[in-house]
Amino acid sequence: MNSLEGQFLVAMPEMADERFAESVILLVGHSDEGAMGLVVNHELADLRFADILDELDLGDPDAVIRLPDTIRDRSVLRGGPVEKGRGFVLHTADYKSGNTYAVTEDIYLTATLDVLKAMAFGPAPKASLFALGCCGWGAGQLEQEIAENGWLTVPFKRELLFDTPVEKRYDAALASLHITRATLSSDAGHA
Repeated sequence: MNSLEGQFLVAMPEMADERFAESVILLVGHSDEGAMGLVVNHELADLRFADILDELDLGDPDAVIRLPDTIRDRSVLRGGPVEKGRGFVLHTADYKSGNTYAVTEDIYLTATLDVLKAMAFGPAPKASLFALGCCGWGAGQLEQEIAENGWLTVPFKRELLFDTPVEKRYDAALASLHITRATLSSDAGHA
């Protein structure tokens, strides 16, 4: 099997599952046993990074209040419908802890409180994003969904993950394949 780990999935217009409509997902794991990914283009509207710090009691409340707005007001992404209360951080290779997993040679995944503290109080990774929840597929499930034209695969581009505004990531992912919403067809082609 060809692993898609480190690539993006882009939901097709006819995605049957509303939870994934217009989603861009970074696959952080893919093997014969299944796949795991994080939605990287849907924000949780009423939740900010400072709210997470407060809820988890990860810093002195006065220190959290004094954080720069760029840190306090960071968006929290809806990473997926599985384990919605669990946090996952995608970040650059300049941060590592004992529980850091390499997704690509440039992008790592950490799901411990230490990375949240580092993001808030330093030393922070150069670039990072925080998501609650993840996406999961059983053995062969993702391959079947791709075969049924549910997803497009897009090669990894760091810019899409960290430099493109969240609300523009879906269109940017399509553009990287030289297509737009208008030219995207929901009809599958099989040779």
